[in-house]
Amino acid sequence: MAEFMNGFQRTRRCGELRETHQGETVRLAGWVQDYRNLGGCLFVVLRDRDGMTQLKFDPDLRPELFAAAQRLRSEWVIGVEGVVVSRGANANAALPTGAIEVDVSSMRVFNRAETVPFPIRDDVDAHENLRLSYRYLDLRRPNLQKNIIVRSQITTTVRQVLAAHGFLDLETPMLTKSTPEGARDYLVPSRVHPGQFYALPQSPQLFKQLYMVAGLDRYYQVVRCFRDEDLRADRQPEFTQIDMEMSFVEREELFAVCEELMVKLFAQVRGIALTRPFARISWREAMERYGVDAPDMRYELHLQDLSAEVASSSFKLFADALAAGGQVKALVVPAAVALSRKDLSELETLAKTYGAKTLLWTRQGEGAFEGGVAKNVEAELGARLRERLQPSLGDTLLFVADTFAVTCAALGNVRKRIAEKAGWVRRDLRGPEDVALVWVTDFPMFEWSAEDDRWYAMHHPFTAPRTEDVPLLESAPGQALAQAYDLVLNGIELGGGSIRIHDLDVQRQVFALLGIGEEEARLKFGFLLDALGYGAPPHGGIAFGLDRLVMLLSGAESLREVIAFPKTNKATDLMAEAPGFVAPAQLEELFLVSTAGNAGETD
Repeated sequence: MAEFMNGFQRTRRCGELRETHQGETVRLAGWVQDYRNLGGCLFVVLRDRDGMTQLKFDPDLRPELFAAAQRLRSEWVIGVEGVVVSRGANANAALPTGAIEVDVSSMRVFNRAETVPFPIRDDVDAHENLRLSYRYLDLRRPNLQKNIIVRSQITTTVRQVLAAHGFLDLETPMLTKSTPEGARDYLVPSRVHPGQFYALPQSPQLFKQLYMVAGLDRYYQVVRCFRDEDLRADRQPEFTQIDMEMSFVEREELFAVCEELMVKLFAQVRGIALTRPFARISWREAMERYGVDAPDMRYELHLQDLSAEVASSSFKLFADALAAGGQVKALVVPAAVALSRKDLSELETLAKTYGAKTLLWTRQGEGAFEGGVAKNVEAELGARLRERLQPSLGDTLLFVADTFAVTCAALGNVRKRIAEKAGWVRRDLRGPEDVALVWVTDFPMFEWSAEDDRWYAMHHPFTAPRTEDVPLLESAPGQALAQAYDLVLNGIELGGGSIRIHDLDVQRQVFALLGIGEEEARLKFGFLLDALGYGAPPHGGIAFGLDRLVMLLSGAESLREVIAFPKTNKATDLMAEAPGFVAPAQLEELFLVSTAGNAGETD
């Protein structure tokens, strides 16, 4: 029979005992990690959240206790009392507690355990789906526990830093109205209002702006958000944001708060000292030099625009791209990064997945280009390219000729792949040299869709244009830049935000450009429009992806390793068996089936 605590209280954790504790009588409690009988004493490794400690059961000193200990099995929950003693020459240097063990004098069995479906250790060789089905067991593994602890450290630090800056921890509704925010909503049917639905929030965007209109001045929230979209390693249907908003603010003040927060997080979680202010780069410069709006700036391999140099070239691929209003860009890959024909073929395939017609290449030989498209580069053009690119002997030149968007995307992602092959970057953050934090600013307000023949907001429709660009909303919206910004870490977006539109006339003008008429705007955003008409202060904010931040700071491979109870890439919770079918009676209550129907029939 399992025992209750009955007055047994731990005096130490399993990971804290050292040689300095020799002679101390301690009480420990936890799970049996391992046990072995070496023909004399029985040794058991006890595990809790903080680490492991070896226990020793001596048959000569306490035969009854030894007999009871022989019945122990993996994952039994026990408590022990005993004296800390030295392991002497048998010390285990791999364990922080390896210099000592506890000579057990009494034991309590709090619970027994069935044979677990997989071993509880970090190097477990079990399919992820099996581990997700028994997630409460998987979470016992030290690495996953470390990730969850890091998550708690991060949210604690966030609250401390923001509270010190006068932010209020405020909640926003979970059952709200469906609004167009870029992804599909998760919908919740209303029993009280037949045929009507709530939506789970994709973000608290509108409500945090309303807090500013209400005069609360500074808001933050560690908040759950929901988006019904295709999943991948760094995306989950429900995720967590560190959400912030400030009144009477310009971006520099917000940047200062965010940078202080990041400096403290890196110091506390990774022991890395960062310097401020962080680097800045405009969206245009990021695209031109790195090909992506979330650039990894840890290595110098820049895209170079050769449109002027190849303008008079007779090479058809170059000429066709320029004639269509596109451009020609190149990467110069150092000779030390040896690219084989197979490597070049794989890079070409990668470039094509981003819309490029092909990826051209050649190499710098003794005074001339060799291989690849060398035969298509006339002598005069070759001289111009060498003067501009300054390649060294053996360097590989990679070219894409296409539209601005395709050229940037294709070469930008080829650049990333080359850095991985060259070993220029590592996922594990060991020091400041591994951390490249940069603010990307001055995004375009709008993106034009030729397919839909309309403008779309680059961020969201509540992002303010730069003050000097407000007149462009009427005359040249494609040239207007937004007061929007992203914080990027090593090529991965940590968070994004903007100064918001607080002027009702400007908000209406932006809605009109996005094809949202007065009637539709009133239907979807009526309460926000009303609020802007009652004295909204200048305000702005940002939202950081907590899951992604934990993943990067802990060195985890995917979001599923830093979320306690995640979904699979098919949005399924294998442990709770969700989603699942519900009884026909429940569907009738929600008016999702007719009273005469069944779960397969809908109104």
